[in-house]
Amino acid sequence: MKKTFSYVNYQKCDPKRCDPEKGICKAASACTHGVMKQIDGAFEPPVVFQDMCMSCWDCVEACPLEAVERKSIS
Repeated sequence: MKKTFSYVNYQKCDPKRCDPEKGICKAASACTHGVMKQIDGAFEPPVVFQDMCMSCWDCVEACPLEAVERKSIS
């Protein structure tokens, strides 16, 4: 069985570009399931708790830098 989840491409991710004033990640804010969070604080890239990802893709759609991608593993 394949598990599909959101994955942050840290080469593209830059919360300073998303929100220059507050450094809030738009993708993490869009995660209604609370599995993507900026655990290190504002201006820091988010972390995805992949085992809890519901594959709704709200975060993928919300990221203006296209830094959040879909990933599958078997």
